[in-house]
Amino acid sequence: MTIALGLEGSANKLGIGLIEHIYLPNPTAHPTVNGHSSSPAPIPFSTPTRPIPKIRILANLRHTYVSPPGTGFLPKDTAIHHRRWVVRLVKWALHQSGLTPKDVDCIAYTKGPGMGACLQSVALAARTMALLWDVPLHEDEGTNGVSSANGASSKRETHHTSHAERAPKPLIPVNHCIAHIEMGRAITKALNPTILYVSGGNTQVLAYSPPRYAVFGETLDIAIGNCLDRFARTLRISNDPAPGYNIEMLAREGRKRGRWLDLPYVVKGMDCSFSGILAAVDVLAAQLEENPDRNTKAPVLKDVDSKVVNSADLCYILQETLYAMLVEITERAMAHAGADSVLCVGGVGCNERLQEMMGLMARDRGGKVFGTDERFCIDNGIMIAHAGLLAFETAPIQERVQEVKVQGLESEGEIELLKQKAKLQLGVEGRAGWGVESSQCTQRFRTDDVVVTWRD
Repeated sequence: MTIALGLEGSANKLGIGLIEHIYLPNPTAHPTVNGHSSSPAPIPFSTPTRPIPKIRILANLRHTYVSPPGTGFLPKDTAIHHRRWVVRLVKWALHQSGLTPKDVDCIAYTKGPGMGACLQSVALAARTMALLWDVPLHEDEGTNGVSSANGASSKRETHHTSHAERAPKPLIPVNHCIAHIEMGRAITKALNPTILYVSGGNTQVLAYSPPRYAVFGETLDIAIGNCLDRFARTLRISNDPAPGYNIEMLAREGRKRGRWLDLPYVVKGMDCSFSGILAAVDVLAAQLEENPDRNTKAPVLKDVDSKVVNSADLCYILQETLYAMLVEITERAMAHAGADSVLCVGGVGCNERLQEMMGLMARDRGGKVFGTDERFCIDNGIMIAHAGLLAFETAPIQERVQEVKVQGLESEGEIELLKQKAKLQLGVEGRAGWGVESSQCTQRFRTDDVVVTWRD
């Protein structure tokens, strides 16, 4: 059993999560014949040496920086919010889980992508905790006194030895996008779906192609969540609890009214563009009768049947058009990958209308859609802890090579491939890439930059 603390703060949500992985005996690891263990057959390189863990969520806390209606959140203000709340949330998470820092095996934090100031604030908190919660390098360390040759206790000597032989807790950098995907897979039990990752900063259609998640299509300009957020600003919709959620609620009202206007629909192959549709709907919003800044000499906005259109109607029209674009490129990716299921992740992924439209498409293809609620779709610390723990449980190079030898793969070529894969994940010096000195954050960190060592 291993426990990780995860810190997420790439945008306006600060999330702290504690998660435990429990590994149960794998009945297929050593097949038996008549009750006796048979010799294990050689396994391919891509086969994991560990079974899939059972996940136990110990704490999942989140606090959001909410800006006034009609405004976005500035990086500097959001970073101040994260620094103000991170200590409180960590303390609450430990209290809620009944754990102490000693029980935590590793600390995972968001390396990127995200807003620079926000990422730096969370990375700084993670480094601080890794140093404060240091661990002994040797199992025999930790006694308060050591008997000297004449039987006297030498606490001062032990004090110096303790400082010299202690190290920070392992600090695991996590790709924000990978964390969303792995959390979605863990919660829904989706084995190998086509993935639609939609959020305020990202819009991608992916599928797993060992050893990475391959991007089939993505936005050419702004993310779909950013498009919705900016339109919420145009309408001066409240940012509490989230602008996208409030647009979804207004869209439900608009769907009942049944008004419709055509908006730009930009799909280029497997990619989408959202900046043009945002500009077009902003022009329409300026003509709304309820708009206090509307030019009174201009005609009121009406639909194709000459019925007056309001803000709820525009939210519905925008949402339907955007999601239709996503359904189209996702269906193409499913056909190419031969997948029978779709997994929706990211903050926009918890939108019920998007899941409904994606489900209709998937069912027409004989498949199904997987989705989660706001606890796991919206940015959270649990997903960072889970992805970090998956990486942490990837054994060092020497241990992995030994495990392969035990399984019967003795050839130099197979062992060399294993070393290369382990080095990509862990760094040339094993776990050296998990130290405070090498901890970094970056605003640009693509999903397909990450080598996934914990999947087949």
